Amino acid sequence: MSDDGRTLYVIVSAAGIASDVGQLVTLAQADGWTVQVIATPSAMPFIDAEALEAQTGRPVRSRYRAPGDPRPPRATAIVVAPATFNTINKFAQGHAENYALGLLAEAPGLGIPVVVLPCVQTALASRIPFRASVDQLRAEGIRVLFGPGEFEPHEPGALTDFPWHLAVEALRQETA
Repeated sequence: MSDDGRTLYVIVSAAGIASDVGQLVTLAQADGWTVQVIATPSAMPFIDAEALEAQTGRPVRSRYRAPGDPRPPRATAIVVAPATFNTINKFAQGHAENYALGLLAEAPGLGIPVVVLPCVQTALASRIPFRASVDQLRAEGIRVLFGPGEFEPHEPGALTDFPWHLAVEALRQETA
């Protein structure tokens, strides 16, 4: 963990590969980030919250805090990985129906750098609404790692490896 005030929110959405998000946490911690994992409600069954809490020293959050609960440190940067079709579209449209989306909705207005690492199969990635969402997020200054040399869509059921390292590399560029 870092003690220099660099807090990274890792927002996880519900994709099978989410069970491996600890790999991203390890890479971010090696770069000196204090990591706070935030999961969409749908992602909670996909992750090992107990293991992630042990790894980060922080509870995994998926809901807004109750009045009187301590505030977590504000994010210096945010990585959304894996970012599903649903999460990307809702982020682009400004939805704030849960804690994770609420954080994403306000991040651009607060000047918090956001890196999005999609996990989307070919049938969904080819949809016009998805492509429009990627373009819209990029127009707002969000770094979406989608396309040649970044995340490329996979055939349904064919994802064998996920490029967690791309998120940390982009984070370095966005926060340099």
